[in-house]
Amino acid sequence: MKIAILGAGIGGLSSAIALKLAGFDVEVYERHSTVLGIGAGIVCWPNASFVLEQFGVLTAVMQVSGRLNNMNRFNQDGQQLGSLDINKLNELMGYVSYSIIRKDLMQILTQRLLELHINIHYQHKVIALSDSDTGRVTVSFDNGKSIQPDIVIGADGRMNSITRNYVNADNLPVYQGFINWIGVFESSDKIFNDISVADYWGVGERFGIVPVSSHKAYWAGGIVEEKIGDRNSTNYKDELTAIFNHWPTPIANIINNTPISSINKLYIHDHNPIKNWHKNNALLIGDAAHAALPTSGQGACQALEDAWHLANSLKAHAENISLAFDHFTQLRLDKTTGITMGGRQLAAAIFNRDAEFCQQRNLDAKANNYQNLVMGMAKIWGSGLL
Repeated sequence: MKIAILGAGIGGLSSAIALKLAGFDVEVYERHSTVLGIGAGIVCWPNASFVLEQFGVLTAVMQVSGRLNNMNRFNQDGQQLGSLDINKLNELMGYVSYSIIRKDLMQILTQRLLELHINIHYQHKVIALSDSDTGRVTVSFDNGKSIQPDIVIGADGRMNSITRNYVNADNLPVYQGFINWIGVFESSDKIFNDISVADYWGVGERFGIVPVSSHKAYWAGGIVEEKIGDRNSTNYKDELTAIFNHWPTPIANIINNTPISSINKLYIHDHNPIKNWHKNNALLIGDAAHAALPTSGQGACQALEDAWHLANSLKAHAENISLAFDHFTQLRLDKTTGITMGGRQLAAAIFNRDAEFCQQRNLDAKANNYQNLVMGMAKIWGSGLL
C-alpha cells in the first residue's frame, strides 16, 4: 500500500513517521524547496510529548527545549491575574510540557524521516485532486507530474488546502479579526530566571512570552483588526512599539532586541469544523481538517495526535480504507471540534474592545480556581490518548 502525504508541516512529517513505523510505504510531497519552520514556537503539551516519545524523537526535543513550570497571567499594567501550575498538569498527564522553537522541531522531525528512509519530494505544489477511473484520486502537481497512490493524506495546511477543497468542496479559512506579530528573541545575557509563560491581557490587545531557555524565548503580540491589510516587515517594530511601548518592561525590551528578520505578522484564521474528513481514498489531517486558533494552545499538538491515531487506525483496518478513515474521524472529531471552539471562545474574551468587559474578565481570571482548570485541561487534552 503506497501512501502519499501532501505537505511537510508538522502534520505531514509526523504522519509520515507514524505510518512508516507502522509498516506502510510513505512518501511526502512538499511545495517549497525545503522544509520550513514557519511560526515562532510551540508548546508541546503532555499529549504531544507522549506522541513524540512514540516517534522516537522526545529525547531530541528535550535537548533544545525548555521545561515549563507555570503559565502566569497579567493585565497590561503587570498585575498578576493568576497562575496555572504546568508541573501539576504534567503530573496528572504523565508527561512533561516543553517549549520549543518551531524550526527546531521541524528539523528534528525531518531528521527522523531521513533515519527512516522516507522520501520528501520538494518543489511539488499540488494544483488539483481529481477522480479517476481506478477509483483512486489523481494528484496533479504544477511541475507536470501526477500520482495515483493507494491513499492520499492531505496535510496541506489551513490557508489553501487543495485536499480540503476536494473533500469538502470548500477550503475557505475564516478570518477571526485579529493580528499576531510573532518573533524569536535571543540574548547573550540570562534574561529568564524562570521558564514560565507570561501572558499579558489588555483591552483588545495581548502579549505573550514563552521562554525556551534562560537566554531565548518566542513571543506573540496581538491586536484586534477588522480588515486584512498589508504586511511590510520594515514597519513591524514601529507598529509593535506604538501599541506595547508602555506595557511592562520585558515586552519593550523583547520587541527592541528581536531582529526584524525574526518577526512576522499574521492575520489569524481558523476553519469552521466539518464532520467529514475524507472522500474516496483521500483524507484530511492537521490544519486541513481542523485548524484552531493560537489561543487553543493545541494546534501542533493535535496534528501530532492525528498522526498517531491515523497510523493505528490504518493498521487496524488495512483491508478496508474507508472503515479506517471513518474510525480515525470518529476518534478525532469531537476532541478537535471542542479545541477549535474553545480557542475561539478564549480569543473572543482576550480580543474584546469593551473596557468594562475586560475589567470583569480580569476579575474573573483572579477568581478562577486554577487547580480545577488544570484538572480540566488534563482531562480534555489527555482524552483518547493518555
